[in-house]
Amino acid sequence: MATHCKDYDFLQIEPHWQTFWEAHRSFRAENDLSKPKYYVLDMFPYPSGAGLHIGHPEGYTATDIIARYKRAKGFNVLHPIGWDAFGLPAEQHAVKTGTHPASNTQNNIANFRRQIKALGFSYDWDREIDTTDPKYFRWTQWIFLQLFKRGLAYVDERPVWWCPELRTVLANEEVVDGKSEVGGFPVERRNLRQWVLRITAYAERLLADLKDVDWPDSTKRMQEAWIGRSEGAELLFKLEKDSLGDLKVFTTRPDTVFGVTYMVIAPEHPLVDALTTPAQREAVEAYRKKAAGKSDLERTDLAKDKSGVFTGSFALNPANGARVPVWVADYVLMGYGTGAIMAVPAHDARDYEFALQYQLPVIQVIEPDHQAEASNGHAPKLPYTGDGKLVHSDGYTGLPWAEGKQKITADLATKGRGKATVNYKLRDWLFSRQRYWGEPFPIIWVSEADYAKAATVRSGDLPPTPVTYRDNATGETWFALPVSTASLPLTLPEVQSYLPSGNGESPLANVTDWLEIWLDLATGAFVPAAQPKPDGDTWIRGRRETNTMPQWAGSCWYYLRFLDPKNDQALADPKLLAYWGVPDLYVGGAEHAVLHLLYARFWHKVLFDLGVVPQAEPFTKLFHQGIILGEDGEKMSKSRGNVVNPDTINASHGTDTLRLYLMFLGPLEAMKPWNPNGIEGVHRFLQKVWRECVGREGEINPKIAPSNDAAEPADFSKLFHETIKKVGDDIEGLRFNTAISQMMIFSNALQKAERVNRSTLLGFLQLLAPFAPHIAEELWSRLGGTTPSILQAPWPQFDPAKLVSNEQKVVVQINGKKRVELLLPVGTSQDVALAAAQAHADAIPYLAGKTLKRVIFVPGKILNIVIE
Repeated sequence: MATHCKDYDFLQIEPHWQTFWEAHRSFRAENDLSKPKYYVLDMFPYPSGAGLHIGHPEGYTATDIIARYKRAKGFNVLHPIGWDAFGLPAEQHAVKTGTHPASNTQNNIANFRRQIKALGFSYDWDREIDTTDPKYFRWTQWIFLQLFKRGLAYVDERPVWWCPELRTVLANEEVVDGKSEVGGFPVERRNLRQWVLRITAYAERLLADLKDVDWPDSTKRMQEAWIGRSEGAELLFKLEKDSLGDLKVFTTRPDTVFGVTYMVIAPEHPLVDALTTPAQREAVEAYRKKAAGKSDLERTDLAKDKSGVFTGSFALNPANGARVPVWVADYVLMGYGTGAIMAVPAHDARDYEFALQYQLPVIQVIEPDHQAEASNGHAPKLPYTGDGKLVHSDGYTGLPWAEGKQKITADLATKGRGKATVNYKLRDWLFSRQRYWGEPFPIIWVSEADYAKAATVRSGDLPPTPVTYRDNATGETWFALPVSTASLPLTLPEVQSYLPSGNGESPLANVTDWLEIWLDLATGAFVPAAQPKPDGDTWIRGRRETNTMPQWAGSCWYYLRFLDPKNDQALADPKLLAYWGVPDLYVGGAEHAVLHLLYARFWHKVLFDLGVVPQAEPFTKLFHQGIILGEDGEKMSKSRGNVVNPDTINASHGTDTLRLYLMFLGPLEAMKPWNPNGIEGVHRFLQKVWRECVGREGEINPKIAPSNDAAEPADFSKLFHETIKKVGDDIEGLRFNTAISQMMIFSNALQKAERVNRSTLLGFLQLLAPFAPHIAEELWSRLGGTTPSILQAPWPQFDPAKLVSNEQKVVVQINGKKRVELLLPVGTSQDVALAAAQAHADAIPYLAGKTLKRVIFVPGKILNIVIE
């Protein structure tokens, strides 16, 4: 039912149709396994306190156009929405105000939901999910337990940012220039117990399976670089102190081993203390303390000055027995390779700069194959990083570098001093936070004796090797015991304060009644340890894990929960997992090109191996929308004052205008500046469409032939069918800006037409509907569309016969210069084309009195007249 407004009153029309869609649940996806499906998904939004900015609806509009188009094409469309709602901002707000993070989060969600509904997106709100909902994170915890059981989750001490003044762990975002964002206090790196996921076990598959997905090449390259597969060798350098054994390094260039003049170990390397001589102790400790205040990014910055300190110890080169000094330097990270490198300054720029800084030897062991040609007879400039042959390399001198690499590796392997191996830049995933507002780990720490008792009852829930950690304060070793799946979800307790515990643990460490428990191995039940131990041999004492999961956890698998969001028996019904599968189109920002996509792929592959999901990859087709810049050409930010709020545009021009303009700005993938003047043109286009359908008093425009008996001109009919074809093709190709351009061209022709069939206008409104659904619904209703809602009408079909033209454009050139364009019947001969050109008023001045020398004619394309 249409509104009663006479003019294009979007403030009345848009809420009217949004209410209609919600009342009729127009966008609900039915689990009808007999229909062809299409699953289109936006990247999970985080509901920030600031609400939507103009960048959000760009991608959301694109997926909404696709969803509406696919429904009209007969697909059963799943287009859901939810909230990635755990996160640091809500906890920071809780620390400042004492308000529970859940309260602030739900307020933000309510605002996001209001804004999104006001934009008319066709989401299935019946499937709305929220990662902070225990019914949701129950299954996040369940997935973690599957990882734990398969040996893919373990505990390790890893460096975090620690502020001694605030006595808390800080996230990377809370550290600015080496100081805490709050208070400006100095911070340092400190090792704390962390949960880590063994993503490296899937490194090769994560790399190899990129060939199976339709993603932007740039995103694939970024994932490949992050995984960083390198073929090389592990070499063992014997330490002069016999009791210390060997120093293991990984290198991609074992052919350069004869050029090693020093070694470097990371400041966190476990051998630093043992290798440091008494004379060097003070200098090494000072250097390590300074390095603790730097991030990994700062330490590996190629532009920074190289720094290091000598340990006082030496290692022996496995190739020739040469003594090699061992240094400590922060440009080597413990998290990559072995935390130690062999330095070959003649053939590595970073090593060369370090050697010059500390006056260490430089030995060239590779030279170009054609030395004289490569460097005019002079030795190559060092460091030389190109290919070539070995020199100064004992019995390997003269070998091509690739052959030398293989032979040296093989010979060292024979001696037990090395082996060929593959290394990955990818590190295992640090998967815990010392925060309150996150999913609790379903883990209880128990004694070795109680773990052994649990193993007799619940062996099927335990990993191949126990996960343990040693309490440095007491010397006791604790064993990780999983909560039974029947006890999930493990929810967060209420806390008195959201401030951290002060010892590096989360605020959960302060909740004694929740923390210390008696656990029944038989049933999974538990009671606070403050109570007497219950009767029975199956009760054991335990301490809950106080870390919480990172925000990545909930967003790793949300696309699966949308398939069956209310299922309390399984992550999702296997039949629905098989039917809906994974998104057919996934749209989101390129800033998520690595971590979110990599982590989701990892979890999905684990679920695939478990037989939970039938596909090996979660996102087969990915598209990144471009960034919308501020009017000043800069990235939008509050500090610059250039943020555009969609609410403002909705109020001034309407949602349909905003949607159209976002798509009309340029190619979807391009970076585009916001231009407030450009939106006026799009708004005028919609007003023009309104006027072509509605008269001055709100009646149907008199030029419309309701009985479809208007004799529309052939060129008008041809343009209409061309528009149907182009808009459909452009939507399929995500070329929304050119689809809008084509509709604007047709609207101009529509304006000039004296008489138009109602069926033509209805067909045009169907093309417009995915882009501007509110005005399309209103006009469809007023014109008496063939269905109660335009959503129910099948996509219009173009007639191929109408696309065939009886005329062709021929460009006329005179002496090679374009002078005239002719529209001639198909099949026109050269003589007829020449006569038409000679008679054309624009050509006569160039041909009059001239002698025709030659004519070149390409039928249907060009007529070139050569004159003297």
